[in-house]
Amino acid sequence: SAFSTKSFAQQKCTRGGNMMPSPTHLPMKINDDDSDNPNPFLSAALAVALTTSLTLSSLAGPVLADTPASATQNYDGFAEYAKENKMEKSDVGCFINKCGDQTKNLFSNPRGIKGVSCLGRCKGEQSCATRCFAEFGSEDLDNWLSCTIEDYGCVKVPQNIDNSAENVGYDTAIKKFDPSSLVGKWYKTDGLNPNYDLFDCQSNTFEFTDDNKQELDMGIFFRVQRPEEYGGGFWENSLTEHMVVDAKMPEVPNPTGRTMHTAGKMYGLKFSENWYIIGESDGDKDVPPFKLVAYKGHTLQGNYEGSFVYAKEPVLPSAAVPAVKEAAAKAGLNFDKFTRIENTCPTTSKSLNDESAGTGTSTTDWVDLVIGEGGVIDWVVPGWRGEYKN
Repeated sequence: SAFSTKSFAQQKCTRGGNMMPSPTHLPMKINDDDSDNPNPFLSAALAVALTTSLTLSSLAGPVLADTPASATQNYDGFAEYAKENKMEKSDVGCFINKCGDQTKNLFSNPRGIKGVSCLGRCKGEQSCATRCFAEFGSEDLDNWLSCTIEDYGCVKVPQNIDNSAENVGYDTAIKKFDPSSLVGKWYKTDGLNPNYDLFDCQSNTFEFTDDNKQELDMGIFFRVQRPEEYGGGFWENSLTEHMVVDAKMPEVPNPTGRTMHTAGKMYGLKFSENWYIIGESDGDKDVPPFKLVAYKGHTLQGNYEGSFVYAKEPVLPSAAVPAVKEAAAKAGLNFDKFTRIENTCPTTSKSLNDESAGTGTSTTDWVDLVIGEGGVIDWVVPGWRGEYKN
């Protein structure tokens, strides 16, 4: 995990230290404690986008139907906000006074208008929002979120989050890890955290970026599926993250014992993440090559963690499973709780990648942004239609 310096499908994450999302696992939802809860951090970001539009347009008329990306949301985060009044008031003036250029660029970009509307209809449901970013994500949206949330705090989000859990490592992490063993292509075959690890058709590539072989660029490839009932198909994405290998820097303090780490931005927001290689095989002793990775990270919103398996084949070979299970158990993880990632990557469905998506707009787009379902008023005064009254 809003994902690009060019588009959602082409992003470069660099060290800057988010989720963000992340992180290397592209959050379907940032919360990892309750899969039915909305993502308050992203919801706050979307609220800012919608509130800002009030300063740019005042229109009336018909509303638009859901986009293919937003049509499948099934969690109404507005009900939670209406009940508990979780969202703090945003500083609308800040959007213009502090982030005027970014605001102008975003709302001058038809993709930005449609993306914000799409996100609003998701009502805080993260997998729906991920599809919106796949369809309408842009550099303008990234820059705007970065300015209004992290740089100037135009929208208020929780501060002083306790990130200490990120610094609790794994005693079983491999002490003398050789990063050369990562170079090349690996498939992500099984994952533990359903909010981060389970996108389809996942593969990663690694290559060194320095002569000392202490830093790697990681290429990330995955698909975001659109449900069949809404036409099927997928958005195919690729991004790059930069990894620093702590295991090759014995002179640098490493109190967590992490194997390597990454940091950067996603959705325009910062993340940092520690990786631990807690099991591996180089192919000896009739155990096919694998890497068992556990990770812990944080964003401005809070902490997240998970684990996944790399293999040289799209499906983890059965001969490697006993060794993976043993390594997971030693680290306090249960491999039976991992889920196999769908890596068949069928070519019978269609790619939905379209750089021209959302490049046309109309008055009804603006109407939808302000008064449509998931629009400005829904975010500022949730339940204004009376739909949440007992």
